Amino acid sequence: MVKFAMLSAWHVHAPDYAREIRQHQETTIALVWDSNPTRGEAFARELGVPFEPDLDKVLSNNEIDAVCVNTPTTMHREVITAAARAGKHVFTEKVLAATIEDAYAIAREINQAGVKFVISYPHRAQPHNLFAKQVVEQGLLGEVNLLRIRNAHNGTSAGWLPPHFYDLGECGGGAMIDLGAHGMYLAAWLLGTPKRISAMFTHLTGKEVEDNAVAVIEFENGATAINETSFLSAHSPFSLELYGTQGSLLIGGPNRQIQLRSNLVKGSVEGWVQPSELPAALPSALEQLVGAILRDEPIHFNIDEAVVLTELMDGAYRSHKLRRQIMFPLT
Repeated sequence: MVKFAMLSAWHVHAPDYAREIRQHQETTIALVWDSNPTRGEAFARELGVPFEPDLDKVLSNNEIDAVCVNTPTTMHREVITAAARAGKHVFTEKVLAATIEDAYAIAREINQAGVKFVISYPHRAQPHNLFAKQVVEQGLLGEVNLLRIRNAHNGTSAGWLPPHFYDLGECGGGAMIDLGAHGMYLAAWLLGTPKRISAMFTHLTGKEVEDNAVAVIEFENGATAINETSFLSAHSPFSLELYGTQGSLLIGGPNRQIQLRSNLVKGSVEGWVQPSELPAALPSALEQLVGAILRDEPIHFNIDEAVVLTELMDGAYRSHKLRRQIMFPLT
């Protein structure tokens, strides 16, 4: 049995992760810590476990095997580093950190400690996106030259995001660092090593952080990715489009349809086709961590990939701030 400490209820997904841990047959929640005692005590009462206000006591507790980190993004370096040094396995909500310097520092501690680490990349576990990866790897589109991803919701315009999600000091950013992270890690996974990035953010509702954002990324293989996100979009279904010299793949829309057309796929039906079978979904990030701890099973969303996401995100924010394109690797 893997015993987790829930480190903060700051993130909106903290209750979801707590629910997954409690429902898993091989995991349990032992206690809650939070830098905000009022918030933490309420979360602990909800879960029916003790609240511990001292992080050092949590991490020195020999009964704790792993931590589920849902702190403000800008606290990740402090909290994850301390957990790794204490020998605790780490699950964290994306992104790893707001800056590449913090990401490198966290990665060093994780690698030196030898603990298991996983980051939440839910879109990479989903069958439709695994199919996109399969299509790219099999060369069914020929030479891929353009990827477009849109992931958006109306959390700000409809008023359901918590107020602290607009705190630049805690979040490190707005729509791009939150929702846009999914498009970033998908783009790197599908297209490889980034070469340069250019981003534009807007503050249509006057918040401290951006609520509408676009980043354009060129990769070393010559392909371009367009990553769109927003906190202001009602009825905006996820979409992923891949275009190559020999075909196109469209995923998304209200019914999340998958349509492929390729000059390299021969069959009895010409034109756009829908796959009859998709790859099996991967285990969730938390399931991957538990499997790695108990059975040394593979982790698909590891510390190296967490660093890649932070580099892309840091590059996007530098680009917007400086009003120019940013080259990789960041220095």
